[in-house]
Amino acid sequence: MGVDGERELPAGWVWVALGDLLHRIEAGKSFTCEPRPAGPEEWGIVKVSAMTWGEFDANENKAVPEGRKFDLAHEIHQGDVLLSRANTKAYVGAPVLVGACRPRLLLSDKSLRLIPRDFVSKRWLVHFLRSPQARVHVEGNASGTKDAMRNLSQEALRRMPVPLPPLAEQYRTVEALEEQLSRLDAAVDNLITGQRRARGLGSATLAAILKKVGNVPTKRLGNLLGEPLRNGHSAKATTDLTGIRTLNLTAVTQGNFSDDNTKLTVADPYRVRDLWLTKGDILVQRSNTPELVGTTAMYEGSDGWAIFPDLLIRVRVNDEVLPEFVTLVLQSRRGREYFKSRAKGLAGSMPKIDQAAIEDFTVPVPEVDVQERIVAELRDELDRVSRVSFELDRARKRATGLRNALLHKAFTGELVPQNPNDEPAQVALTRIAAERSAQLKAKRPRKVTAKKPAIPRAASPSDPAPEPTAAPALAVQQEFEL
Repeated sequence: MGVDGERELPAGWVWVALGDLLHRIEAGKSFTCEPRPAGPEEWGIVKVSAMTWGEFDANENKAVPEGRKFDLAHEIHQGDVLLSRANTKAYVGAPVLVGACRPRLLLSDKSLRLIPRDFVSKRWLVHFLRSPQARVHVEGNASGTKDAMRNLSQEALRRMPVPLPPLAEQYRTVEALEEQLSRLDAAVDNLITGQRRARGLGSATLAAILKKVGNVPTKRLGNLLGEPLRNGHSAKATTDLTGIRTLNLTAVTQGNFSDDNTKLTVADPYRVRDLWLTKGDILVQRSNTPELVGTTAMYEGSDGWAIFPDLLIRVRVNDEVLPEFVTLVLQSRRGREYFKSRAKGLAGSMPKIDQAAIEDFTVPVPEVDVQERIVAELRDELDRVSRVSFELDRARKRATGLRNALLHKAFTGELVPQNPNDEPAQVALTRIAAERSAQLKAKRPRKVTAKKPAIPRAASPSDPAPEPTAAPALAVQQEFEL
């Protein structure tokens, strides 16, 4: 099946559907497993997180219960091309090429194995599935009403349009692309190290200045509230410009309250009338990953600009403490460790804290003028750290843009030159089509029609008496396949 209506390709390339490049797609099975990774001698079934981060992670699995029957054909092997069928919007369809792999690992029903034909490089295929072109198709065809888990059908995957170059060019593309990406990855690793050091510097600065508070009374945060804690409200996003502006978790994670970290929702205005933000509101993440649960930020924008979602808890303090001071204490290492210890959750991937955990947190309460001095000193120091972190974050975003640009060039024929001596991709497709046709012809069933029995003539008086025979069976004309 060809793909129509796509842009013009370089010589030797051809548009095809992904299904034309595959022998088949295999899916595994899922069943109740033990909530732990499989031991060296045990069988395990992979989680979607094994395919999420670009490289296959064999440790992301759950142990198969002893005595549970399964299909050995679902075992994963080195060289397999795997893809997550179900995941969040950003990671559904994430592909990996399995490298060194422990034995006794099985596909789940949320993982697919792609078996490419011999005119497709596996490494080229995996890089293409990570490209912006492929991601547009995956995200546009993944079903599901909740962004937390989207599903990609095999049929939608087979329909994906692919710009196929000659096999020799696929190999050249992979070599050039991986050389460039390895350099980019090294640069990103340096940026991540810089960001980690910047966060460590910020934490150390915060701890050093808070030490200056000295021996002062401490109080439960619950006794310093100006009004009860409030959870936010989450509603479906809308493109209607009259929707209710609602924060994303990212606003608190990054401490960046801008339009980019909001969405318009269909929230009922009456229901959320008490959730509009005012300057000085402290927001705490009640659910996130173990590293981010309890992340805190203070809103300093205009009153009534947005509401906050259900995964955030709003803290409004009384006049004994400054909201800026309380925010700094919550952001300190002690605050982070406290919330991590109070978080609960069976899966562990999205642990939660409740309002009681926030109320039980203890806050030093010096005089207000001391709080003001500490806040001013910390602002100056943390602003310097923040500027460094901002530049590092901007560099990482540029690296993401550069990665996408490299992938775009690779799959539009702009990364390496074409070689007129390469066998055009269409030749391989034509050969496959001919082989399919021959196979179908060889397997075509032959129709056989049973003969009708002869109709006997009427008996004559001169005929000899007939010999006795068995009762004739009912003759039925029928067709059947050999």
